[in-house]
Amino acid sequence: MTPTEPATLAPADQGAAVRPPLPVKMVIAGGFGVGKTTAVGAISEIEPLTTEAVITEVAAGVDDLSHTPAKTTTTVAMDFGCITIDPTLKLYLFGTPGQERFGFMWDDIVEGAVGGLVIVDTRRLDDCYAAVDYFEHRQIPFAVAVNAFDGKVEHGLDEVRWALDVSDGVPVVVFDARERGSVRDALLVVLELALARTEG
Repeated sequence: MTPTEPATLAPADQGAAVRPPLPVKMVIAGGFGVGKTTAVGAISEIEPLTTEAVITEVAAGVDDLSHTPAKTTTTVAMDFGCITIDPTLKLYLFGTPGQERFGFMWDDIVEGAVGGLVIVDTRRLDDCYAAVDYFEHRQIPFAVAVNAFDGKVEHGLDEVRWALDVSDGVPVVVFDARERGSVRDALLVVLELALARTEG
């Protein structure tokens, strides 16, 4: 070994050690009050950025609060958080507003995303049709995550798949938006789907 060999090896080793993780954008979507803000808050390693506004009497007349009577705020632009999956990969999470009247923001929020997680409340599946249609029409990989409100779901996963009319290639899973590990597992399903799409 010559005296110059360690010097030529050191920069490469140092570069590999300090290389920042690859930034990857993912969208969390779904209807009003399904758990998007909760999921971002549960998993984010930073204090999540939220654009919550108090639900006014006018909004309460538009948004169905029958299944979420304790809900007093709603997302009016987006939620943002991030999580480092491993030293090579960092997820940047963008939660969409759930109400259709804020749908004009979706194109900007979704641009550049590798995939999406559509959160579903089985008590009101109609609320998530818009999100499912959005990802299908734009051919963006996505998974459906059934939020287990109160630790249970009202319908089986096969019933949910049939009701949403999603293809067999769309994963349908149960998760708990309040639990960090559960949210992580759901996001990893989307990552694996997106990776398979790029390799295919």
